Amino acid sequence: MTTPAAPVVERADEKNRYEILVDGERVGLAAYLDRGAQRVFYHTEINDAFSGKGLAARLVQHALTDTRDNGKRIVPVCPYVAKFVKKHDEFDDATDRVTPEILNWLREELD
Repeated sequence: MTTPAAPVVERADEKNRYEILVDGERVGLAAYLDRGAQRVFYHTEINDAFSGKGLAARLVQHALTDTRDNGKRIVPVCPYVAKFVKKHDEFDDATDRVTPEILNWLREELD
């Protein structure tokens, strides 16, 4: 029996998302749109077959670290990302508050 490979997180700029892969299969994603210097995270999902394994936390940790390291500001519209940044104060210095203006912008961009 082979041991599954460690999950890998990749940024897929052409799809505006970070993807987490297990044995080469995409099992989850964190979707974003860039708004100037802000990266607005609006959706996170993990395939049901892979839930409960800590993959969402690994995915979001990587995505937020990459965002901060690239000089962008984190805007946590997605409820999971919002909950994550509340628990992880190392992102406080790189997180912007979600405002009605940002929500309106996001709604227009996604329509």
